[in-house]
Amino acid sequence: MVSHSGIITVIERAVRKAGPRLRRDFNEVQHLQVSRKGPADFVSIADQRSEDTLIEELQKARPDWGFLVEERGEIAGNPDKPRWIIDPLDGTSNFLHGIPHFCISIAVEDPHGSQGKPEITHGYIYQPITDEGFWAEKGRGAWLQDQRLRVSARRDLSDALIATGIPFLGHGDFVEWSRIFGAVAPEVAGIRRLGAAALDLAWVAAGRFDGYWESNLKPWDVAAGMLLVKEAGGYVTDFRGQDLPRERNQFLAANDVLHNKLHKLVASSLRNK
Repeated sequence: MVSHSGIITVIERAVRKAGPRLRRDFNEVQHLQVSRKGPADFVSIADQRSEDTLIEELQKARPDWGFLVEERGEIAGNPDKPRWIIDPLDGTSNFLHGIPHFCISIAVEDPHGSQGKPEITHGYIYQPITDEGFWAEKGRGAWLQDQRLRVSARRDLSDALIATGIPFLGHGDFVEWSRIFGAVAPEVAGIRRLGAAALDLAWVAAGRFDGYWESNLKPWDVAAGMLLVKEAGGYVTDFRGQDLPRERNQFLAANDVLHNKLHKLVASSLRNK
């Protein structure tokens, strides 16, 4: 067994309590109550149940920590202590359409990071249908259960499978995305849009995808996944290749060689608009 910190143990207990309920709700999805948060943006009773379970379990273990969660927003805790960043159901549209590709994403943000700024120190992405738990701790690598993860070793774009998220009703910049797609698609082996950003990043860390780009995401979509990619030996930057992905809300992930090639394609496509 791979040893990990007590924080990962706490997270694992929480997701394994919320996960079975999500599986049950998924199998009865036609009976769930669903409400609309905005254009093409839905929340189901499954999201809310998962969030309630996760908050309850994590508060038991760390009662003075705060939260940033998708449905409830910010829940204040001791400002000198870390906080949890949680997406209780990433891939809600997949879930509601009976597509078994969704996850729970939990990250820990330390307010006093190595450079005096808030920093993600732990991440966990759990896929309830496949029972896969992807996790990472800063400086201790990325893992799938007890298996060490490494980003893809591919070096040629012509061999690379790239993931993305496509703008949709009321969300994203379709013109920007189209320019990037037009630059990247002719150079790569394939592009996939699976509909769960956290899992996309976990799959980059696992070498299933060779790269990924997307913009206009929320902190709970990317916090855990970014740490996974970095701890698996990859890079996550903005579209210009700079270390400002969360500040610019642009996310480009890959191994070192492919990242360099992708960011040049992406940056060039945006300069030409």
